[in-house]
Amino acid sequence: MKRGRAAGSDKLTIENLAHSHPVLFVILAKLFNIIMSVGYVPYGFILSYTVSLPKVDSVSSTKAVDNYRAISISPIVSKIFERCMLKKSSKFLCSSPNQFVFKGSSCGHAIYSV
Repeated sequence: MKRGRAAGSDKLTIENLAHSHPVLFVILAKLFNIIMSVGYVPYGFILSYTVSLPKVDSVSSTKAVDNYRAISISPIVSKIFERCMLKKSSKFLCSSPNQFVFKGSSCGHAIYSV
């Protein structure tokens, strides 16, 4: 994971985990296995906040939809869990045609389809 990113609602960053005691990774592995066996994701994993960032610094162009991008900042432990899940199940998954941004379409295309 990239370093220097904003902390999530838990105030942890990837640097906190990278410099932690190695036993933390054993604990996280046990936690992830329990989550998988029980089939329940902790409430703290779904807490995130979304920030809209302007793409251009021009004040006159802030009214256009295409001049913004939204980023969602999630807790780092949930991101690690998502990566583990994706690695284990990626061969069984396919993306939705409604994922406009990640397939080269713009926000305008998504709004038009709605």
